[in-house]
Amino acid sequence: MTLPPLSLRARIIALTAATAVLAAVAVGYTVAAADGEGRPPESVAAPGLTLDNAPGLYHTARKGNVFSAPYNSSGAGAADGTRSRNTGLSCDRFHASGRTAVCIASHPGIAQKTKVSVLDRELDTRKTVVVGGIPNRARVSPSGRLVAWTLFVSGDSYASSSFSTRTGILDTRTGYLVKNVETLQLYLEGRRYHAPDVNYWGITFADDDNRFYATVATKGKTYLVEGDIKTWKARTLRRNVECPSLSPDGTRIAFKKRVREGAQNPWRLHVLDLRTLRETPVAETRSVDDQVAWLDDSTLAYALPGRAKGASDIWTVPAGASATGPSRLLSDASSPSLVVAGG
Repeated sequence: MTLPPLSLRARIIALTAATAVLAAVAVGYTVAAADGEGRPPESVAAPGLTLDNAPGLYHTARKGNVFSAPYNSSGAGAADGTRSRNTGLSCDRFHASGRTAVCIASHPGIAQKTKVSVLDRELDTRKTVVVGGIPNRARVSPSGRLVAWTLFVSGDSYASSSFSTRTGILDTRTGYLVKNVETLQLYLEGRRYHAPDVNYWGITFADDDNRFYATVATKGKTYLVEGDIKTWKARTLRRNVECPSLSPDGTRIAFKKRVREGAQNPWRLHVLDLRTLRETPVAETRSVDDQVAWLDDSTLAYALPGRAKGASDIWTVPAGASATGPSRLLSDASSPSLVVAGG
């Protein structure tokens, strides 16, 4: 049977309906694509899993999923990936201490932005901040009160001279936010210093929720600085120190030291005694581009490229001079952060 031709009005209605269907499909596809790799749009913990009932070595896997692996002082259990628990979080960088955790992750959009999510012991999101840049470093103070992050805003490697960073601090108790710590009054080798190229990254906090250490770069040189939040001042302590990490006892800084120019294996891990300012290379001879974590007062953990493309493995090495070399702790993992029950 031959159907009569549609009137002009009917054809317009049909075309409008078809366009609406196609638009809905396109929107659905865009939303799915924005999440990418199955990453959930919000950081939501697995039901019932908290920092208290799942202590251990927290870390991110290749696709950003955050896991907790069993760990004790001997490292037992951590290498058994089958015993890791998926938190349900998805982060480029994760760190936890005290009663707080921080998850920083790329924020969907045309411009490069990062969402900083501050989490409590139940891994529920308590505050979010969206800032411009690419996720790079994250730290929580020992008490859990202060949170810091570092983002790349141009370039994507510390080995390059073209990169720039933005480092922020959030006081979780008062809500006070500093999106860029470059407003610090800087004293370089004892003299007040101003320069348009001053760059900070890699904050690590002392246990008084006031003092912190970080790297500052200017005129092609890097320095370890000690900062004071109350006075909002920072002073340089030593040259050629990058990505510092303060030991649990507060006496030493683990850091990466540039030992050769260029982008080919530029760094070597060292530990600095803050009292004597004497530095000691550790037994890891490979170039480590990471802000290491202290698992205890004598053990460092850090990420190195893994066997698979885009993957990293977590390694440990004794802090300071030792005949014991590095040991692989976890495969397909990065961003190590040790969480203890009730800590």
